[in-house]
Amino acid sequence: MSDKLTWSHICELITIDDPLEREFYQNECIAERWSVQALHRQKESGLFMRLAQSKDKEGVLQLAHEGQQIQTADDVVKDTYTLEFLGIDDNNRFKEKELEQKLIDNMQKFLLELGKGFTFVARQYPLTINNTHYHIDLVFYHRILRCFVLIDVKRGSVKHKDIGQMNMYMGYFAKEENVDGDNPPIGIVLGHYKDELMVEYATYGMDSNLFVSKYELFLPNKEELRKMVKAILE
Repeated sequence: MSDKLTWSHICELITIDDPLEREFYQNECIAERWSVQALHRQKESGLFMRLAQSKDKEGVLQLAHEGQQIQTADDVVKDTYTLEFLGIDDNNRFKEKELEQKLIDNMQKFLLELGKGFTFVARQYPLTINNTHYHIDLVFYHRILRCFVLIDVKRGSVKHKDIGQMNMYMGYFAKEENVDGDNPPIGIVLGHYKDELMVEYATYGMDSNLFVSKYELFLPNKEELRKMVKAILE
């Protein structure tokens, strides 16, 4: 692999004992042209295991051998985003605006966590509906799926009204912002906590491109993730 990876990349890769995990990072590193720092961050954040835990055995093997394949909205949205690079203490109080600003200040790392295909469009994107003004926290465009990705950031728990508001934003973008060739938008309400039952009821009958995800401000326990993936493979 010396024609595709530097010696420093190889030194990072050979520290990974599991061959499936190592093969995934090798493939993604080449395909996405990760720097050594990016490879180290993705490895430390347990990206392979975070993606693998929602798959079956065949899906985990495919992920390892082929890397992350992007075909649908489910392939690009994570259930949990790791934002340890923001440097926020989980015990400290912070405002949504502060969280949003830190994401902007660390956009390169945030794009790495979002995954392949994301391009940044705007923050506090304005829209007006019947003389009422709204702002979407973060707007991206996904160049592989050819669609806008709208993200609203919540400091604490996601409420049902946040889900309804995102559904409205998605409807607006589908009708007013999409041009020929664009696919329906993806909406992500990103909160620190997620009530699974509330989300199930609040999204009942809604667009399947609307997701509620949570974020954590620390690196995940990789050993616990590894056990979960091992259980899937067994």
